[in-house]
Amino acid sequence: MAPLTLYSHPVGPNGWKVAQVLSMLGLEYETVMKDFGDVPNGVKHPDFLKINPNGRIPALIDHTADDLIIWESGAIIMYLVKKFDKEHKLYPESLAEQALVDTWFFFQMSGFGPYTGQAVWFKLLDGNKDPYGSARYLNEVHRMLKILEQQLTKPDSQGWLVLGKLTIADLSFLQWVRFLYKIGIDLEKEYPAIFKWKEAMLSIDAVKASTVGEVWSP
Repeated sequence: MAPLTLYSHPVGPNGWKVAQVLSMLGLEYETVMKDFGDVPNGVKHPDFLKINPNGRIPALIDHTADDLIIWESGAIIMYLVKKFDKEHKLYPESLAEQALVDTWFFFQMSGFGPYTGQAVWFKLLDGNKDPYGSARYLNEVHRMLKILEQQLTKPDSQGWLVLGKLTIADLSFLQWVRFLYKIGIDLEKEYPAIFKWKEAMLSIDAVKASTVGEVWSP
């Protein structure tokens, strides 16, 4: 048995961003893919609800810590870097620098992820049946992309969101920005700094080794 078990989904973006952090930290883990819904292998099935009462992926079990269960991607990633990132590769040591990383990390968790998810639902998965909903959330995604573009083009950014280097803040966005073309956003044309940032992350071997080929399939 691997020391860590990750419960994920083939096309769910949040499971893959945890996998990328695990891979970047060189951790040994096993991935258990779940289905959506209350089917036998589904996230709403009573067996999985014992692991994550919210019935969603990802969830992580740390078998080296009395089978400690953590769910919610942000909580999992914070746990991983606090416990395993002894060299501060993805998460800094000082409290002040941690606060800077946390600011962008939680911007993704509380803003960019949820709004992008809603835009994907209304525009792609629901077939654009509600033009108002589609427009509202798509506009919010563009608003937040402008914030990211501005941050990445600051003279001291060095192409990263904060501290001039790759951190969990950057990785938390990757799976969400990779497939924005599916809702009509051309990153290379409209947000060139974000496009370059995305490509830089995807060029890292550890990230490539734990990156799904497709997300948000109808």
